[in-house]
Amino acid sequence: MTSNTFFAQQRANRMKSFLLLMSVAVLLGAFGFAAGYGTTGDPFGGLGFTVIAVIIAVVMSLSAYFGGAKMVLAASRARPAEETTHPQLLNVVRELSLSAGIPMPAVYLIHDSAPNAFATGRSPKHASIAVTTGLLEKLDREELQGVIAHELGHVRNLDIRFMLLVGVLVGGTALVADLFLRSTFWGMGRRRGGDRGGSGGLQLILMAVALVLAILAPIAARLVQLSVSRQREYLADATAVELTRNPVGLEGALWKIGADRDVLEVANRSTQHLYFANPIRKFEARASNLWATHPPLGDRIDRLRTLRGGSPLTEDERRRLESGG
Repeated sequence: MTSNTFFAQQRANRMKSFLLLMSVAVLLGAFGFAAGYGTTGDPFGGLGFTVIAVIIAVVMSLSAYFGGAKMVLAASRARPAEETTHPQLLNVVRELSLSAGIPMPAVYLIHDSAPNAFATGRSPKHASIAVTTGLLEKLDREELQGVIAHELGHVRNLDIRFMLLVGVLVGGTALVADLFLRSTFWGMGRRRGGDRGGSGGLQLILMAVALVLAILAPIAARLVQLSVSRQREYLADATAVELTRNPVGLEGALWKIGADRDVLEVANRSTQHLYFANPIRKFEARASNLWATHPPLGDRIDRLRTLRGGSPLTEDERRRLESGG
């Protein structure tokens, strides 16, 4: 029964994710047509701009699909973990991969004192997990199992592929919007002089629509990405409990990571959604509640406590957790 429930959650999550992915693609296509028609006054110009937008999205998506994981690992300064130096880490990944029924991913280390981890790749056969040295130093084996099981949950649920593609579509939307705004402002003086005879109300309306979309589309696409990220974190936590049969280990890991005040320097806004817990903390100057990629740690812990009949966090515990100690 439990297994069926998890599979049903995963199917529902994939369907919602597919619909959200399509919504970003439709948003990008609508913006492309409005921008092209508004700029040229010709429906074929709108189709041409749409084709350009789609080509940009496809090229970026293919680049992310085949090379995104390597770029993320390189940007995070991750290095392969060795059996001789980190046998416990590799043993935990190996045993939980067997439990999850997926190939063992490549394992990497990030030399940083902040405890955290992430998974990336295009499929379970081409997946990688990276953990910080701080995670290994500050968590016990039970807590480490909870974190690794969470990341393997992302691998098994194909979150890693989806988040790579959505991240690229979000970036592509922002890129196309920026190109349109720049071309519009550069050519505005020329169009003012040439359009005095009037080129039709529809063109003016679509130009206004395109300008609004150029400003709002990147924000909307980013919000779509964030909403997907938060829901997937809850499902990965549930999958971790399924694999370890131990919500206490994952709960302890969430608490220790939340209470730790070390800053993960290699993380940035492009990669923060990949991590086990948001690496950009509330007490940092670069933090922003609007663009939070993860649900609150307190909410994740309360869900785990519900599984074992425990009491939810008190308000004081939540404040301490979210403020980093």
